[in-house]
Amino acid sequence: MRLSTGTIYDTGTTAILQQQAELIKTQQQVSTGRRVLTPSDDPIAAAQAINLTQTISLNTQFSVNRASANSTLGLVEGVLDGVTSNLQDIRTLAVNGGNPTLTDTDRRSLATELRGRLDALVGLANSTDGTGQFLFSGFQGATQAFTQTGLNVQYNGDQGQRLSQVNATRQLAVSDSGSNIFERIKDGNGVFTTAANPTNNGTGIIDAGVVNNPAALTGDNYEIQFSVSPLNVITYDVVDTTTAAVVSAANAYVDSANISFDGMQFNIEGKPANGDIFTVTPSTNQSIFKTVGDLITALEAPGSAQPNSTRLTNNINTALTNLDHSIEHILTSRSSVGAGLQEIEVLENVGSDLAIQFEQKLSQLQDVDMAQAISDLNRQQIFLEAAQRSFVSITGLSLFDFI
Repeated sequence: MRLSTGTIYDTGTTAILQQQAELIKTQQQVSTGRRVLTPSDDPIAAAQAINLTQTISLNTQFSVNRASANSTLGLVEGVLDGVTSNLQDIRTLAVNGGNPTLTDTDRRSLATELRGRLDALVGLANSTDGTGQFLFSGFQGATQAFTQTGLNVQYNGDQGQRLSQVNATRQLAVSDSGSNIFERIKDGNGVFTTAANPTNNGTGIIDAGVVNNPAALTGDNYEIQFSVSPLNVITYDVVDTTTAAVVSAANAYVDSANISFDGMQFNIEGKPANGDIFTVTPSTNQSIFKTVGDLITALEAPGSAQPNSTRLTNNINTALTNLDHSIEHILTSRSSVGAGLQEIEVLENVGSDLAIQFEQKLSQLQDVDMAQAISDLNRQQIFLEAAQRSFVSITGLSLFDFI
């Protein structure tokens, strides 16, 4: 078989270029640490690496979201801790306000301090996060949650609840509306509310009461109307003011004895006067701010003589009951926040483990075996040198060398 000089040169050049290409590719693999430099190197691995890279990016973003959510919930927890502490101090002041040795001046001093506590509560309710967004205004982050005019506090936000995507399938609430936290608190015992009529003249003091038969509850409004006979016999009528029906009439009153009807039970101690009225109504939502405001109003009113002292005692008892519900409600909200913080911690640990697994899988798909690559590089250098030397030898052959 005859080979032309051109064929010899072309074949030799092709072999050298092929060896150079393989050597350069191996050099790039060693320098980058990557086995798959282009999709053509391993189409399946390249496609899987792209999908895995996107998954890693999402996992990283979820980690950023969790950090932000953790920061926001931490701020909320701090604010609610301050609210709890403030309410406990207010409760202490309310108990002190019921001390019968205090004068009206003393109670007005307590009321002045309570006004400062109310301002502090409103300030906490208007707390912002690190970006200037109000924590408790729902979706209206740029709107101040509460505005205060004297003892009246108005909510300005909406009922939205801001959520954060903390993993692929979980959205976590990082805030709640101020209405839900500070306003939706049942007054009374949570089912019904007892109260003394402001015009009462006797010494009757009513407690918060309990439900003794849930099935018998009607949800109606009631009045307990007292009568005192010329012989100083005290009786009372129970009237359903919703239906105008008399539930019971001419009941003999016994100091501190239980009064029960329609699934409710409470007692009145002291000596009601003729015409005194006590009301029983279904519990409704009452804000923390109104509870404190009513307490301030009660302490600022005269309370040193009858019937003012009894009126003060009834108002303070009502305030203490409502404050207890407010504290309980805030503690429940704090528990929810704590559960969110705990969930974020768990999800972050899971996310960190996933990140390690994703990186390991990505390494398996596209990273080069360095020992193998260096061995290939040395081998290919030898092959290239052999190809170059053989090319020189072959192209240097001439018939005239043998003549």
